[in-house]
Amino acid sequence: MAVAARSLSCALALLAATGPARALTDEIQVYTGDIAAPGVFNLTLHNNYTPSGLRMPDFPGGLADNRSYSGVAEWAYGVTPWFEAGLYMPLYAISSNHGGQLNGWKLRALFVNPDNPTSDFYYGVNFEFSVNARHWDGERYTGEVRPIIGYHFGAVSLTVNPILDNSYKGLAALDFAPATRLDYAVSKQWAVALEEYDDFGEVRSFLPAGQQSHQLFLVADYTGPVSVEGGIGFGLTPATDHLTVKLILTGDLDGPEGLFAL
Repeated sequence: MAVAARSLSCALALLAATGPARALTDEIQVYTGDIAAPGVFNLTLHNNYTPSGLRMPDFPGGLADNRSYSGVAEWAYGVTPWFEAGLYMPLYAISSNHGGQLNGWKLRALFVNPDNPTSDFYYGVNFEFSVNARHWDGERYTGEVRPIIGYHFGAVSLTVNPILDNSYKGLAALDFAPATRLDYAVSKQWAVALEEYDDFGEVRSFLPAGQQSHQLFLVADYTGPVSVEGGIGFGLTPATDHLTVKLILTGDLDGPEGLFAL
């Protein structure tokens, strides 16, 4: 509890400093409070493709979403039972209007309740700091504060990430972009889920409903030495990409069941 309290205090301190979310993104995932075991390196490969999406970039010189692919290699290390450090590099995209591009890099610090694996109620908070290429984001430096709140109802779990994106322009300019996941464990290895990713705009004045981004994903997960998460997302507003597919591959690089031990 003390660790969580310190983490939430850090979140409040960072809130004064969080920018607008992009439609084309490197990571489409709801954080459920899972972290690498202490001393274990972990690699996650995020892959996203938009076969039918917005044709106009979010800002002049930006990447168009339609028929564009984006992804990132996410490197993580379990420091303690409640802290995982991460590095996103390289961020990359192949866009319909700019071709192949490198998009920058990110650092993250993820704090969770160490009892999450055995608790019905689970929680944590993730902090990210991003350095962006000019074509990837209208702001050179951005950040994210992502609280994690969830509960297991037997085989069903509900997780909410009330995300605040940061462009370091003050508290009123924080962008509210929550993510929600409702999943059902079919077995120890398989789960199916509904995920929703939203962007309401800046907290000082939410965008009109038609200009907000809302996308609903149908997702299937497999848990193993290499875990796989695949999903297809459908836009719910005119300001959202119409169709997006995602594929996430995750594995420990060391440890008794790590990729190097296979």
